[in-house]
Amino acid sequence: MNDTTKKQILKLIHQEVIPAIGCTEPIAVALAAAKAAELLGKKPEKIDVYLSANILKNAMGVGIPGTGMVGLPIAIALGVLIGKSSYELEVLRDVTPEALEAGKQMIHDQIIHIALKENVDKLYIEVVCQAGESKSVAIIAHEHTRFVYCAKDDQVLLDERKSLEHTEEGEEEELKLSFNLVYDFAIHTPLDEIRFILDTARLNKKAAEESVKGQFGHSVSKTISGPIGKKYLGDSSYTHMLMLTAAACDARMDGAMIPVMSNSGSGNQGIAATLPVVSFAEDMKCSEEQLIRALMLSHLMVIYMKQSLGRLSALCGCVVAATGASCGITWLMGGTATQITYAIKNMIGNITGMICDGAKPSCAMKVTSGVSTAMLSAMMAMENKVVTSVEGIIDEDVDRSIRNLTSIGSKGMEETDHLVLDIMTHKPNCW
Repeated sequence: MNDTTKKQILKLIHQEVIPAIGCTEPIAVALAAAKAAELLGKKPEKIDVYLSANILKNAMGVGIPGTGMVGLPIAIALGVLIGKSSYELEVLRDVTPEALEAGKQMIHDQIIHIALKENVDKLYIEVVCQAGESKSVAIIAHEHTRFVYCAKDDQVLLDERKSLEHTEEGEEEELKLSFNLVYDFAIHTPLDEIRFILDTARLNKKAAEESVKGQFGHSVSKTISGPIGKKYLGDSSYTHMLMLTAAACDARMDGAMIPVMSNSGSGNQGIAATLPVVSFAEDMKCSEEQLIRALMLSHLMVIYMKQSLGRLSALCGCVVAATGASCGITWLMGGTATQITYAIKNMIGNITGMICDGAKPSCAMKVTSGVSTAMLSAMMAMENKVVTSVEGIIDEDVDRSIRNLTSIGSKGMEETDHLVLDIMTHKPNCW
């Protein structure tokens, strides 16, 4: 691998694996609200928010950090009141009880209006703030922290919407990954150049440990570790990885003020790409180098798959993240590159089609299903058992198998996405 390719991959990882507090969709909306308020320079009297269907879906039912509340209105209110756009996906880290009360009052005053925006990027957030004759606009699109338009009154401060149209099918200068490139980088790059990936282990494991101290979401982790879980599932490396991964997701989806390391704009993807690998490495007493390389393999595989899937889709992100984790686990088991491709094919042949019906506490259950499948896929791969190319959507070539999966998630399931959103938005009190 040449130095230019290596630098491109390192840049990509640093862009895609970043800290986040709270579910990234409502937090991205809060970020846009913070920017619009900063541009306005005064407290808004009216806030109009226009969102793509996928943003709306992922922001409706999830807890907002530090609030004990669910959904978009409080995220928008706090973004306006105390958010700092420079914090990016940690935009709400300065929330206080006083700010929360002010945010509740803003909701009570009914100055926040949320609407669906049609025919835009799947990741699209537009916030318009008004006070008297003054008006500001902030638009995020394509990436959770990417501002493409900012304006104050008649002054346009930023407009990259046309450049977005050219790059929407894939960033012009972005390196296109492949399985061989991912594997080569993760396994052969000098250790000191990729040691930073341990930050994902430290941050996400801390989130899981904090979760155990409280009661969050559906308590999936505590169910697995409790009397019933121990009675029927036992106590093994398998249950340990389920407990650790579910714990971080339980807390995050319930709105705990706990940062996690995200991957490709999703905290749950970051959690699921990290903690099964960390848990298994600890139980197997793997070396630090083994952990570093397994984590890099997992995270970079997720980034690779998301390149063609897109940041938001009808396919649950845990399918992709758990596939990355399965690669890392297989390598820790002593698997070869060929056996890691078997694990990928086993994953694709098993849980493809799991729908995304928004971010919410029950995501911890889906993450657990993904991790469970990751372990099964790795074990089968180590015995050279693989879903073959005559079965379903699996191709002999692993990269084509991945593209088959991502095509289904990004194109084939579009109608599913519309139906899911229609069901969600027609429930009472969906906002």
